[in-house]
Amino acid sequence: MSEIKDRGYAAPEVLVSTDWVAAHLDDPDVRIVESNEDPLLYSLKHVPGAVEVDWTRDLNQPVVRDYLTKEGCEKLAGRIGLGPDTTVVFYGDRN
Repeated sequence: MSEIKDRGYAAPEVLVSTDWVAAHLDDPDVRIVESNEDPLLYSLKHVPGAVEVDWTRDLNQPVVRDYLTKEGCEKLAGRIGLGPDTTVVFYGDRN
């Protein structure tokens, strides 16, 4: 398989390979976050150590039906263990 940088992505420098993820599973400065359209997928199988973020419950502001505010994002980040120096790998079933 070709390298990520050679696949034509708009910003390949922000993507990591599955090999990179496997090599960083125990890295305390890396947090793997899974968010799926199908909420049952996380319970079936996920990357070891990944935390679940439910896109309807955690990423949407229910009153105005928009994405979270800055304060909401900060609260979510604190809840799932993200800090200013954390490398976040975000994946899910529709990406």
